[in-house]
Order: sequence, then C-alpha cells, then structure tokens
Amino acid sequence: MNAKDLAQYFDATLLTLDPSLTTLEKLCDDAMKFKVAAVCVQQPYVPLVAEKLAKSQVKPITVVSFPFGAETPHAKAVSAKEAVNLGAREIDMVMNIAALKMGDLRLVLDDIAGVVEAVAPVPVKVIIETGMLSREEKVVAASLVQAGGAAFVKTCTGFGPGGAAVEDVQLIKSVVGHRVGIKASGGIKTLAQLEALVEAGASRIGTSHWLSILQEVKQ
Repeated sequence: MNAKDLAQYFDATLLTLDPSLTTLEKLCDDAMKFKVAAVCVQQPYVPLVAEKLAKSQVKPITVVSFPFGAETPHAKAVSAKEAVNLGAREIDMVMNIAALKMGDLRLVLDDIAGVVEAVAPVPVKVIIETGMLSREEKVVAASLVQAGGAAFVKTCTGFGPGGAAVEDVQLIKSVVGHRVGIKASGGIKTLAQLEALVEAGASRIGTSHWLSILQEVKQ
C-alpha cells in the first residue's frame, strides 16, 4: 500500500484536553497535505477545523458523549445536531455502554437511532468500546449499530481498556458484512497494526499517530 492509498484510511485524531491553536492548525495543514479522510477533534474546536479544511476534501468530524456514552438519547441528539451546525461532517458517538451491559437494548437502539435521525444525512459512527464487552455483547452492539442506521461501527474511544484488535474487527465484520463500515481506533501506532486491521475488514482508521505511520511507508 502506498502513502496516497494509506492516507485515505485515516481519521487524523486530536482529542486531548488541552490542544493549542498551533497544534490544531498544524494538524489541519498536515491533513490537507497528505489528503487524509478526516480530522477528528473535540466539539469546541469544530468551527476552527471546519474553516481550515473548507477548501479541501478532508472532513471535519467530532465526538459526541465522549468518552463514556452516558448521556440520555435526547442530550446526545442535541449535541450531535449542534456539532453539525458548527461544521462537522461526520459524528463519532459513544454508545450507551452501561445500558447494553444491563440488557436495555431498546435504550441503546433509541440512543443510536436518535442521533442518526438528528443529523441525517451526515454519517454517524458508533463507538462500542470493545475492551469493555464480552464477545456476545460485541455481536449485539454491532447488530444494534446496524439496526439504528449508523454508517460505521467504531471499536474504541482510546480512553477505555484495550484497543483496536484484529479479532474484534473480524467479529464485527462477520455481523455487519458490507452493510456498515468499520472504524478501528485505540492504540494504533504502527503500519503493521494498520495493515492487519484493514485486512480484517476496517475501512477507516482513527489514530493520533497517523503521520508516523505514513513515514513507515517507502516513498
């Protein structure tokens, strides 16, 4: 895989609590230079990023209910809608993990569907936090993401236990097939990790280490 093809997988991510203006602007400049898929930042920085990326094909995206997913469906929908109004072109929301683990699948489904409806036609990715789920729960979560109309299942926030794993991507792929995309995220730092995840079925990669991964590619 060459650098140009590789770059198209990346959601270049900066979700730290204290990003500087210089760091955000450099992230956008680098993202446009290498033509990555998107730049993912916390919601308050969406207007800045959207303005910087306005004349490029790189999408400004943000997270909702991050990193715990514990807000009500209404609160998530309102937050997601506000993010789109600020300029986000994709939404990465965190699933209500506690509700899933308690077996309240209706709440989980309503949670996802409410955000999808609030921002349509903007694509929604749902973070299921695989490191907190059993195999059976991962299957249920992926099924609910699909049923709720989301565009992607996303593996991890990067703030929970574990990280993106090949076996999780393979499992999710076995559930959703080609009907829903898969975004692998959480601890992805090397080209070898990325290639294994893509081989397993990931169609998008979220990482803050995307530049160093690109540097591994022979030009």
